[in-house]
Amino acid sequence: MRGLAKTTREFGGMELLDLDRPAPSADEVLIEVDYAGLCGSDAGIYAFKPAFERMDPPTVIGHEYTGRIVELGADVTSFSVGERVVERPIRGCGECYQCQTGLENLCQDIELTGIDHDGAYAEYIVAPADTLQSVPDDVDPRHAALAEPTAVSTRAVIENSRVGAGDRVLVAGPGPIGLLTAQVARAQGAVVTVAGVSSDTEYRLPLAEKLGFEAVNIEETDLETYREEFTDGIGYDVVFDTTGHPSGLQLAADEVRKGGQIVLVGQPGEATISYTPLVRAEVDLQCSYSALYEDFERAFRLSASGDVDHETFLDDRFDLLDAESAFESFLAGETCKPVFDVSVLREE
Repeated sequence: MRGLAKTTREFGGMELLDLDRPAPSADEVLIEVDYAGLCGSDAGIYAFKPAFERMDPPTVIGHEYTGRIVELGADVTSFSVGERVVERPIRGCGECYQCQTGLENLCQDIELTGIDHDGAYAEYIVAPADTLQSVPDDVDPRHAALAEPTAVSTRAVIENSRVGAGDRVLVAGPGPIGLLTAQVARAQGAVVTVAGVSSDTEYRLPLAEKLGFEAVNIEETDLETYREEFTDGIGYDVVFDTTGHPSGLQLAADEVRKGGQIVLVGQPGEATISYTPLVRAEVDLQCSYSALYEDFERAFRLSASGDVDHETFLDDRFDLLDAESAFESFLAGETCKPVFDVSVLREE
């Protein structure tokens, strides 16, 4: 079989390799991959940012995917051959305190699909049965490939935020998680503005508007004036920072109302702000990471109902046989959520 792998410890370094088809162990299944999304972390691997230095190339990347089970491990009884599934790609050890209390996304010895072991940009992938979820019949296969980032957003909004009907919400960052978070927040009844920078004006902010959101370029908009008008001078009830940039936290601190909430979904690295104003304003600072079973179930329901518009959101212009253009476009802000048709690997 073939797979797209990170082969060097430097920028770029992606190659289509001929690989042995994996065989499932007793507790695993073999999945024929149908569709796979490109995530910000995949782009980070392409650029080989420091967070991914633990990778041991060559490694097939990709963790947002859907496919059909083609072979069951000897001990697997919870799934059937032919069943459509997605994977929760953050695998816990099952033994630490966090795993024992149902928070395997916070496992002390966590492993990530497409980083610590081969991922989904390949014809086939093996995965433990207990990391999989069935795809409902009313969810389009291409949309199912977006279950994982949507679940990250359902966790951020429904589980870890205080967003409710009528709340005024700011989502900082019009990337994949930002635009999905905005849609989930709107589904809870919030009124949402999406904020980006000048590099987002070609594709991502217009996409936010196409999805029905107010969209602002913070480099050209007087945010204080906009906030006064949009929130009646109060400030945002909840600000989601999905930027993954140190400046995002300061933006959130400037825009949130007293007694409001900041939810950190992106990973900003080292960020320095003055916390005294947040303490004096009793601002709730909440972090949100990855997703659990229930978050995926909510993602499926929101997809099936149309409350999350995956059809408008996804970008199918890119080919996995020429994936470099997708990575370069993503890093330049010229796309938001490429979804690859992985079946092309089986056609030649």
